[in-house]
Amino acid sequence: MDHKVRTCLWFSAQALEAARFYVSLLPDSKIEDEASLENMVTGEEDGVQFVEFTLAGTPYQAMNAGPHHEFNDAMSIVVMTEDQAETDRLWNAITSDGGKPVQCGWATDRFGVRWQIVPRRMTQLLARGEREGISRMFKAMMPMQKLDIAKLEAAYFGEEA
Repeated sequence: MDHKVRTCLWFSAQALEAARFYVSLLPDSKIEDEASLENMVTGEEDGVQFVEFTLAGTPYQAMNAGPHHEFNDAMSIVVMTEDQAETDRLWNAITSDGGKPVQCGWATDRFGVRWQIVPRRMTQLLARGEREGISRMFKAMMPMQKLDIAKLEAAYFGEEA
């Protein structure tokens, strides 16, 4: 599929491995193209340099370009989950094999990419705009790593989970 705009992720050397992992996580995801070109940094041929892939219908590109830049919290991939089972599955996959849980639904995968695993129910409650409920929900969320939909909803409505 031809997309005019793609987000590009810069990897030291694991672009293809990361893209393969990412497309395994969500439906409507696939590797679209791989290009092995002379490495811009070393001048040597050392495998796949560019990978175009679609993640849940959203286009991305990953490239191996050397260890010049590391991922940080200024960029994250946000996945809206439909239920706790999907939240748990994605969270567990992203934090496995060297990934790290972070606060408030954020996680860092083993490649250093930041993710936000956000239950759609949370955004629905935010859209209601009830300040007291939102405040309670955010107070409940702050100590969480993986988000717990039942606890967030209970906090929003002022109930015990």
